Amino acid sequence: MTAMSLRTLVRSALASTDTVAADEERHATAAVSGCTPLVDVRHRDRVAATGVLRSVVLHPRQEVPTVEAELFDGSGSIDLVWMGRRQIAGIQPGRRLRVEGMVADRDGRRTMFNPRYELRARAGE
Repeated sequence: MTAMSLRTLVRSALASTDTVAADEERHATAAVSGCTPLVDVRHRDRVAATGVLRSVVLHPRQEVPTVEAELFDGSGSIDLVWMGRRQIAGIQPGRRLRVEGMVADRDGRRTMFNPRYELRARAGE
């Protein structure tokens, strides 16, 4: 066993599952060209990003229903909001996604409204 793989093994054994997941996601994101790490995304930036959906919530408001999700790429996260939708096929927690759109600030959180999206293969597929 090499020193590098032993170090990786020890770090993985001592790290929390969130830390390991973030590290794995950073490596997967780095492999996708043209995407901006979410830690670098700012208000009013037009960006392409990729990551994993941590949560998906339906807000069935009477006026305008929304599907809201949190996209995590290992460096940070962004809220995604699809207005006028009650569900979106394939949008579910754990799903890998590539999004494009303008970043807004909603209640102090980076948010992308009605982003263009592309479903990506899940890890191991």
